[in-house]
Amino acid sequence: MSSMSPLRRLAPAVLAVTTVAVLSAAIYRRTQKSDDAEPAREKAPAALVQTSASGTFATDVAIPVQGSKAVRGDLVMSVSAAGQAEAWQKTVLVAQVTGRVTSLPIREGDAVRAGQPVAGLDGAEYALNVEEAQAALTEAQGKFREATLLDDQITDAQVRADRQAAARSRSGVEAAEVRVRRARLDLSRTRMAAPFAGRVASLKAVPGQWVRQGDELMTLVSLDPIRVQVQVLESELAHLAPGHTATVSFAAFPGEAFTGRIQTLNPIVESGTRTARVTVLVPNPGGRILPGMYARVSLQARRFANRVLVPRAALLERDRRTMLFVFDGAGGSGQAKWRYVTTGLQNDSVVEIVSGMDTDSVAPGETVLVDGHYTLIHDARVRLVDDVRSAGGRPD
Repeated sequence: MSSMSPLRRLAPAVLAVTTVAVLSAAIYRRTQKSDDAEPAREKAPAALVQTSASGTFATDVAIPVQGSKAVRGDLVMSVSAAGQAEAWQKTVLVAQVTGRVTSLPIREGDAVRAGQPVAGLDGAEYALNVEEAQAALTEAQGKFREATLLDDQITDAQVRADRQAAARSRSGVEAAEVRVRRARLDLSRTRMAAPFAGRVASLKAVPGQWVRQGDELMTLVSLDPIRVQVQVLESELAHLAPGHTATVSFAAFPGEAFTGRIQTLNPIVESGTRTARVTVLVPNPGGRILPGMYARVSLQARRFANRVLVPRAALLERDRRTMLFVFDGAGGSGQAKWRYVTTGLQNDSVVEIVSGMDTDSVAPGETVLVDGHYTLIHDARVRLVDDVRSAGGRPD
């Protein structure tokens, strides 16, 4: 067996050392390039740089976005609560006498005016009762005249008055007069009219039906205005007052808001829930809002004047800081400029922008981006549109 030369034995070791040296040089060059590029990355927030690297949008294509003007105005703090619509006025019409329904000139859902006839019962028997009571009164009056026939000859006025009072009692005139009034009242109760203008609901009677005194015939409701009652925590009551504005939305009308006013605040706080009832009136001239509809109510509590306000949708959080994009351009095309901002008070729709030590402000009249801006980078090309999704800027 022949022995291997020393040179051949050293070859693998030399190759290994050469490979390590080449790799070390490559790593060193990559590190140097990364270090040289780092200052450029500091020009934008880390989150923005990462978004650019992801290539979500090409930087040379104008991205569709939606904008809204920053304004200077009053910030209204509100209290939200849930409730349901109720009729402003509601009454159940019942039969006040017994009889057969002969007239029902309305249908369920009909609008009626105050004093309009809504139901009638057979009044024949009650008319006879009036005639009978009237006859009894006539008879009693005859007896009274007989008993006081010569009283006009009595000169003492007090004696004459005492005799007439006694004669009225003995003849039964007083009782007969009461029976006539009662009979006429019963006859009038066979005809029912609407006590106020409203709509007919829950109609239970039908023509020809025999009803007893006290039987429910129908319900009458007044729908303009409509009333919404909500329960508000005792800690929030101090900021509410009658006359304050209330914005009401109903599940039956998605996307539509109705404006009302606080009518009353119940001064009693319920011990179990620590809430008090607040009543809101909402104009309802067309009768669209119906009793029982579920409602969400935003009650005006406090008003802070002269604040710079932007929509809540404009705010983003990057690097654990609050920021937004301001549109810089003309004619609907331009660039998105990011700004770190400091926020103040806010409600469900707008946020106050305040001055900060290391943040920027927003001037009233500037356009802030409120849609399509989530993945933007600083100085990205954008174009303002009314609907980002339809413009292809956001997938369905």
